[in-house]
Amino acid sequence: MKQVSVGYIFGSPYFTHEEDMFKKVAKRKNINLIFFNYEKELPEDELKKLAKQCDVVLNNNAGTMAIELSKTLEDMGKKVIDSSDVYYYLEDKWMFYLNCRKHKIPVPQTILLSNNLKTAKKELREFNYWPVVLKRVYGEMGEFVERATKPDEVVDIMKKLWDNRVERYPVIAQEYVKSLSYRVTLINGKIVQSALKKGKGWKLTGAYAYRCGKFKMDKEMKDIIKKLTKVCDIKICGIDFLRKDDRWLVGEVNAEPSLEFFRNDMERMVSEVLDYLRIEALKKHK
Repeated sequence: MKQVSVGYIFGSPYFTHEEDMFKKVAKRKNINLIFFNYEKELPEDELKKLAKQCDVVLNNNAGTMAIELSKTLEDMGKKVIDSSDVYYYLEDKWMFYLNCRKHKIPVPQTILLSNNLKTAKKELREFNYWPVVLKRVYGEMGEFVERATKPDEVVDIMKKLWDNRVERYPVIAQEYVKSLSYRVTLINGKIVQSALKKGKGWKLTGAYAYRCGKFKMDKEMKDIIKKLTKVCDIKICGIDFLRKDDRWLVGEVNAEPSLEFFRNDMERMVSEVLDYLRIEALKKHK
């Protein structure tokens, strides 16, 4: 089996279980992993030297520094999966809602709020979905997502979402759907895993789900997934579904989805990712 070299972007003072698993599976598949750890010093000359060795790069972190590193490597001519473009359009929660609505993909009712607090309260009264979920348009792992049960809570929540910054990040309001969270993970359009996320609180995304089970996808969900893959060009993604009135709604789509919902299935998931990266890497040698 021809050896290929795959860059791996992450940020941690040490290798986590996920990095160890990638190393283990990559060795078995004759894939040379080249690590780009943005928490460690990476002089530009060293970065260029490492980048030259990579056939393709996997960004395995949605943090701001990881995205900057992705853009830097793309500027050096490297193909990064997923592309940095994903974060500034497809992962923008407001644009994602508009895109789904345009293509008749069912999503919770959503509005973009004014950054004027008085106006935002008026908009929410007119929206009239209580409780309502307030989200910054960018966020990961369930961060910057809060729930308001009445208009009087809105001002304090929006200030919290803005984190006392001078620049007020855009915030959307979304109808609250009381539902378990149904995660479907895809790699290059192929469904590789489903996970039913459960928890004690109202948040079930990111680190807020404390246990997972499996569920069987029906035709309605599979049809929605087919539509989504045409609209959202995310190569490795997780789709979160909600259930309302016996119908499916798409909560959101995430790049860099967790591969750790089931520890006993993680090695297979990493293997699926590396098999896809090998195919992309070999394109460079044709």
